[in-house]
Amino acid sequence: MTGSIGDPTAFDPKRQTIIRYARTAFMSEGYAGARIEPIAREAGVSTATLYALFAGKSELFTAVIDDAADQFSRQMARVRACDGDARKQLTGFAEAYADFMGDGFVRSIFRLVMAERPRFEDTARRFFEKGRSEFGLTLIGVLKDHVERGGLKNIEKPSWAAGELMGMIEHPVFFVPLVTGDEVKATRTHAQVVAHAIETFMARYGA
Repeated sequence: MTGSIGDPTAFDPKRQTIIRYARTAFMSEGYAGARIEPIAREAGVSTATLYALFAGKSELFTAVIDDAADQFSRQMARVRACDGDARKQLTGFAEAYADFMGDGFVRSIFRLVMAERPRFEDTARRFFEKGRSEFGLTLIGVLKDHVERGGLKNIEKPSWAAGELMGMIEHPVFFVPLVTGDEVKATRTHAQVVAHAIETFMARYGA
């Protein structure tokens, strides 16, 4: 696949510009409504140039998803690099996870999969599994590290504890907007959701 992860052309500036405008188009118009010509025009390239980099709309959509997954991987790298006590590092993780799950693009992908499952199931599954595994494995590592350092109680099942923290964030920032619609304003900000989740988690597992 042209420009897939690991491809030396993946970070070509022109390609990244096209992906940026394509992402906006897919979010606002959906897959069926998004058109190649306006995307090329907004990106400042010819249609021929766009087709030289992407074989068609399906490949462009896949590239948009893969690019978003790479962004979330870089977010997790920053969380892993962040030092500090358990509360500080878990807060950094929770903020990054809330940003991920609260991203309208993530919900857009989920909705597109539901609408066109045969076409994009594998691509979207790869995106979600990458996102969850990146976040889940990172959090499990953070928990184990702080148990060893004495900042958290001994956690018998780190994967369960990780799921508890992630679940407290997923429900209000992803599932509620998914059901009620993006136009419905949340009663809590992401910062409030994160603060409550961390307080609850530390009350259970804090040393």
